[in-house]
Parts: sequence; structure tokens; C-alpha cells
Amino acid sequence: MKKLINKPEDVVKEALAGMQAAHSDLISVDVDLQVIVRKDAPVQGKVGVISGGGSGHEPMHGGFVGFGMLDAACPGAVFTSPVPDQMLAATKAVNGGAGVLHVVKNYTGDVLNFEMAAELAQADGIEVESVVTNDDVAVQDSLYTAGRRGVGVTVLLEKIVGGLSETGAPLAQVAALARKVNNQGRSMGMALTSCIVPAAGKPTFDLGDDEMEIGIGIHGEPGRRRVKLAPALEITEMLTAPIVEDLGLKAGESVLAMVNGMGGTPLIELYVVFDALNRILRGKQITIARSLVGNYITSLEMAGCSITLVRLDDELTKYWDAPVHTPAMRWGM
Repeated sequence: MKKLINKPEDVVKEALAGMQAAHSDLISVDVDLQVIVRKDAPVQGKVGVISGGGSGHEPMHGGFVGFGMLDAACPGAVFTSPVPDQMLAATKAVNGGAGVLHVVKNYTGDVLNFEMAAELAQADGIEVESVVTNDDVAVQDSLYTAGRRGVGVTVLLEKIVGGLSETGAPLAQVAALARKVNNQGRSMGMALTSCIVPAAGKPTFDLGDDEMEIGIGIHGEPGRRRVKLAPALEITEMLTAPIVEDLGLKAGESVLAMVNGMGGTPLIELYVVFDALNRILRGKQITIARSLVGNYITSLEMAGCSITLVRLDDELTKYWDAPVHTPAMRWGM
């Protein structure tokens, strides 16, 4: 195992300390409790938006804390759900009197722990709504979930919903927009290599030099099938076709398209995939109206990528374009 770490058990806390040192103008980090909060929280009269999940997926979620996106994030241990105490502390820290939205990826630990935190917060008089993301079209049930996994749409949802929350919209409206984004988005990923969890010290799974896994999860869960390596255009088609079919995208529609790196794939290759995606969608007369290319929801150093498409309308486009300023995403400011 070759990693830039000290001790495996210290990775998350030392990374959080590094985030605090690098971005103290944007965020405040409680390293011991493992909660990241935007610098000016709580914002009075604004719905607080929080999310969380296992570490190892950076910049999700801590890199998305700031103006126009998340108000707080709770990182757990690597690939492990945060605990209800973290979520409750984050909920209280961002409560500006207008309620708090929990954005929860559909993994059993995340769902159960966020449910418990919401109940505790409501007992303290904080109004909480929860939205579960489940956009992965690859498999119906996996090692970590009942139903579809929450993956790339989570990031796009946090940005769009964060834009609306900055306007002072009420909790019910913010939650409704979150559910709309989730319903209008789908994702699928693939892996060229496994990743190595620091505490394990060895690859999560084995892939031959000429093999790839199609439909992989962000924790190294198995996908739909293991196949021989293929050119980028064919791989992109394998990921795009199920998304387009599941969303029911038709000629004349517009989408927000994200090509996301899993952590170990260089940007030049992600742009090759985006070119292929653009050609495939143009052939179906589907327009990419907004785009995002880079590492946004990773799986440590796994090589591979995922594709996420969200069907756009005027409302979603407006809040996607709204200003954002976080450690990992910034525009319009």
C-alpha cells in the first residue's frame, strides 16, 4: 500500500484538519466530532442543507460546504456512515429557524443514522425534511443498499437545492426541488482498477489487466458485469444507454451532464469520455445544456468514471447557474 498517510486510523481527522487550514475563510471544522460547517452558519431565515457519508469520496461532501450549496457535512470513517451524533450536531449548527433538509444517499447505514438524527432534532423543535438519492441505474440492490444506490446525482442535487435555499425559500419547497432533481437524474459508473481502503491495506477486489467492471458502486461494490477492456467510446455507450433508457430521454430534450472521475483517472481521459458522451447524445438529438467534468464523487484512488444525466427545465437550470462558493465548486461570484 503506497499512500500519503501517517497512520490509517488518523487519515480522516488529519484530512479534516488540512481542510480547515486550507479553507478557513469558507468553513469551520470540528475535527474531533467530524463536522464541517459553512463559516457564516447558521444563516437566519434560510433552510439549512446538510449531507454526509463515508470519507474517501472527496470532494463529496465536505468540499461542497459553503455559499450556494451545503451548510454542513458529516464525514464518517472511510466508506462508513457517520453517526447520528454528528448529524444532529450539524443540524443544530445550521438551523436558522427555517428548518433543515437532510440529503441522504441510499445506503442502509446513512439512511438509518440520518433518520435517528432527524427524530432527535425534531424532538428539539427543529423542523427536518429528508430526501434520499437513489440514481444508480446499474443494480437494484447491492451489498450496501435496499434499492438503488445514491451516487452522482447527489452532488448535482446539492448544488441546485443550495441555490434555491439561498433565496429564503421555505423547507417544503426546497425539499420538493430536491426530490425533483433526484427523479430527473440517473447515473452509472465503471472501474478499471480497485481502490485500497487504508485500514484494509489491500485492494477491495481484483481486476485483470484486460478487464473492467461495469456498473460499479462507489465503495467497490460489484456492478452489472465484468468484461474485457474496450475503447472509451464503447465504454461510454455502455454507461449512457441504460441512463437514457431509464430516464426516458427523448429527442429535443436538454440535460445537465457530469462525467465524474473515480479518483485515479486523469482529466484528459475524462474529457475523452465527455466527447464520446456528447457525440452519443447529439446522435439522439439530446442537447447537453450544462456540464461538469472532473473528480466530484470519488472512490479513493480507483481508476474509472461515472456518468450522470439530469433532465433540465428552466427551474433546474436557474438554480444550477446560481452563484456558488465552496472549496471544490465556485462560479458566479
